[in-house]
Amino acid sequence: MSDATVVCSRLSFSWPDGTPVFRDLSFTLAAGRTGLVAPNGSGKSTLLKLVAGELRPATGSVSVGGTLGHLPQSLPLTGDLTVADVLGVADVVRALDAVESGDVAEEHFTTIGDDWDIEERTRAQLDRLGLAGLALDRRLGTLSGGQVVQLGLAARLLRRPDVLLLDEPTNNLDRDARLRLYDVLADYHGLLLVVSHDRDLLDRMDGIAELNGFGLRFHGGNFTAYEEAVRAEQELAEKNVRNAEQELKRERREMQQARERAERRAGNAARNLKSAGLPRIFAGTMKRGAQESAGRAGQLHASRVDDAKARLDEAGRALREEQRIVIDLPDTRVPSGRDLFRGTGMQVRRGGRNVFADGGIDLSVRGPERIALTGPNGAGKTTLMQLITGALVPDAGEARRGDGRIAHLSQRLDLLDPARTVAENFAAFAPERPEAERMNLLARFLFRGSRAHLPVGVLSGGERLRATLACVLCAEPAPQLLLLDEPTNNLDLVSVGRLESALDSYRGAFVVVSHDERFLAEIGVDRRLRLAGGRLEEAAAPTG
Repeated sequence: MSDATVVCSRLSFSWPDGTPVFRDLSFTLAAGRTGLVAPNGSGKSTLLKLVAGELRPATGSVSVGGTLGHLPQSLPLTGDLTVADVLGVADVVRALDAVESGDVAEEHFTTIGDDWDIEERTRAQLDRLGLAGLALDRRLGTLSGGQVVQLGLAARLLRRPDVLLLDEPTNNLDRDARLRLYDVLADYHGLLLVVSHDRDLLDRMDGIAELNGFGLRFHGGNFTAYEEAVRAEQELAEKNVRNAEQELKRERREMQQARERAERRAGNAARNLKSAGLPRIFAGTMKRGAQESAGRAGQLHASRVDDAKARLDEAGRALREEQRIVIDLPDTRVPSGRDLFRGTGMQVRRGGRNVFADGGIDLSVRGPERIALTGPNGAGKTTLMQLITGALVPDAGEARRGDGRIAHLSQRLDLLDPARTVAENFAAFAPERPEAERMNLLARFLFRGSRAHLPVGVLSGGERLRATLACVLCAEPAPQLLLLDEPTNNLDLVSVGRLESALDSYRGAFVVVSHDERFLAEIGVDRRLRLAGGRLEEAAAPTG
């Protein structure tokens, strides 16, 4: 697999409406593990599809050395397919069954080829990804989202690709499934290109490729090394901008001083010539000479000012967009120990079966706790969140809420009206705030100027998250309990950082469902609960 390569030469691609995604993009990748990072909407998934041949570039070329496997972010699968269908082994398994039953037709041997051990290899791959015991004839409609992702990865690995492209492979995976995925990818020795916002996964990469408007920029080392390099670059860029600003001020000041000196000299010369009684023609020649000399000096200073402006523009281009949301939210403060929610013996029945263990589950949330709710996929975490909000009434037990407002940010981010602008949505959530105050708050959530007047429906995922946070956190009344269900799914790393900084400003209690341990550490979780096997129990932070 050491010969695996991806070569893109002068690649350009635009959407059907003419919106450009890439222009003249060139790069070469060799065997190794590379993480691809960029803000949402920059074209990461599009680039993977171009490399995989699922999209065609407008100009340029893509060359892949070796066989290729691509795991997209959304798998185009239907619930009627079986596990064997997804793995691509259904025909071979049927042929093996036929041969074992005594049918020696040549077509069966042709179908099997060299894959006599396909069932053993399939079983081993499924076991490694935590899908032990998954029947090959099981329908996809009975699997969780995380199991479907793992199954899709198993299908690609079974084909033994030289080049493997993965788009957000840890989305919907619980912690144990993520750890198994990390181990599987650690043993892969081809060319691996991963789009992900999972910082733990990116820290297992050999290099980071950053996609931006100027092309693809490569950084050696893992994501932590990349962050440190970017931080150092930004400190230097900020210093260069400050120096360039001072230089521009100095050049403008010197130009103004030179203009004032020239005007004084011209006035003095006119008075001296008049008092000296020189002929008019000689006086005119001297005056023109002084004006030409002043003009040349003025042009020199103007040129220096233009050069200083150019250096400031160049220094400014090296600065990255502001990433942190800095805001004070005193109205969200909750007194310590105040009961915000208390549930006892809560039970929900679905399809005639209990979601939770016998006796139901108990949960209390007090201000200002920061609770992480973890557990395997399908354990009932989303159901519990619905019980807290009141969207779901328990079939048994009791759920009581305090007087404070509860706000729920679902994975779909569907609280806002997509047809209304950010500013209009904000006004609906906080109608008593003066307009100037609302616009100032939106600016703190990085919606400045015309950005505040964009319809929510055209925003990127990260922008929609910021708009939703602004409306929820600054609403009237302010929420004292905030529920977040997998908030970092499908967010780029810049947006995750902005979410972390917004939650740093929140003074109330929150319950967050997340498998992203780095995110949970950044937002200062002080209590952990694990829901597994129908039971809700206090849990310790993972050590590995």
